[in-house]
Amino acid sequence: MNFSIVRFILGWILKFESVFLLLPALVGLFYGEQRASGSYLISAALCLLVGFLVSFKPPVSRQLYMREGFACVALGWLVMSIFGAVPFVLCGDIPSCTDALFETVSGFTTTGASILTDVEALTHASLFWRSFTHWVGGMGVFVFIMAILPLMGGSTMNLMRAESPGPSVGKLVPRVMDTAKILYGIYLGITLLQSILLCICGLDLFESLTTTFGTVGTGGFGIYNSSIGGFSPVVQNVITVFMILSGINYMAYFYLLRREPRKIFAIEEVRWYLAVILASALVICANIRPLYGTLGEALRHSFFQVGSIITTTGYSTADFDAWPMLSKTILVLLMFCGACAGSTGGGIKVSRFVILFKTIGRELSTMIHPRLVRKIKMDGHSVPQEVVRSTHVYISVYFILLLASMLLISVDGHNFTTNFTAVAATLNNIGPGLDLVGPAQNFALYSAFSKYVLIFDMLAGRLELFPMLILLLPSCWKKY
Repeated sequence: MNFSIVRFILGWILKFESVFLLLPALVGLFYGEQRASGSYLISAALCLLVGFLVSFKPPVSRQLYMREGFACVALGWLVMSIFGAVPFVLCGDIPSCTDALFETVSGFTTTGASILTDVEALTHASLFWRSFTHWVGGMGVFVFIMAILPLMGGSTMNLMRAESPGPSVGKLVPRVMDTAKILYGIYLGITLLQSILLCICGLDLFESLTTTFGTVGTGGFGIYNSSIGGFSPVVQNVITVFMILSGINYMAYFYLLRREPRKIFAIEEVRWYLAVILASALVICANIRPLYGTLGEALRHSFFQVGSIITTTGYSTADFDAWPMLSKTILVLLMFCGACAGSTGGGIKVSRFVILFKTIGRELSTMIHPRLVRKIKMDGHSVPQEVVRSTHVYISVYFILLLASMLLISVDGHNFTTNFTAVAATLNNIGPGLDLVGPAQNFALYSAFSKYVLIFDMLAGRLELFPMLILLLPSCWKKY
């Protein structure tokens, strides 16, 4: 392990976080919240001081291998969450350190699970910070840093691979720094477009920005206790569209920028993603139709909730825990499905399921025709065996972690539905589950021990499991 480069990168993360913390401080000043603003300024100064001390000495070697990449990403997100929780405690909005850390991790990992019983009691500064953590965590802080600073040259690809969601990560253009700039350029463009549209639809600037952060980052923290339910149908429809757009592989937008729209629907994962959304929404609409006055209302709620769950955003316009069992079952299945690889969404990812089903089909064909040689293809290209193998390993580890987490939090004595959906919602970075952790409830009922288990699940789910698990290996920490 090259400890010096890990230390150096963690220092830069804290420096950037100190800049991020200035934004809620300014929001607090604007709304006359002196205590809250001061808390965020103190936290920013603390981040800057620690970051400067940690990164003051340049690393002995700037070489970054996969081991360092995974360690930097896992530790970086953990450190960023710890320091990001400090202002919540200082300003008194979330006095408990455990609860503040849970809320911050939920924000950065774009989970949206909350321990708050009254969101509207928070200061504007804290409401802004909660939502802004979604935007920072959506694309990833390391991608942001790489878009600005050429820290380690070409070896930064190992950081992007460790942080980016999906079974495989590649460069859009030859240089990693240019790829990061393109990704954040697209991300910023979608953010600005939605913010402007929400303002046109009647929301004020604060509402539009915080809602957009949660939508484009597929996070789901709302600034009202009713989540999105209190907004007009037009606003809800705009959010639905942008949630679905945010769950699409960003390679599609790269093709759009290059004026090659035909290549977008040539991406097999995108076709399956949109087909699953359409089919699920129509079935749920038919199922919940008796609960609503008009077909249009049922369609609006069904498409919104399907888009929210499959993209792992976690917003809600209705208490879907009160929907019929068929609708709830579909939504739980969509929790595991997740969005596209290379998007800001969580979950297992559509591409992994496509690879898995094609592998099953190949195995069944081989049983009938033992001499048959059949390659797994996506988008007209053969999928490397390494990607197929890693997909199978990922899904296996995923369900082992799911079952282990359920076992650990069961000591609190809550029912099976609550525990199962709580773990599924945090591991898939969804937010709300069912029953006691449904969209009208929160995670405050869990003990401190269970909250730390769920915190680990949120981080593991956002970082594709392996960066967090590798930290537990003693061999990871051996010095070269």
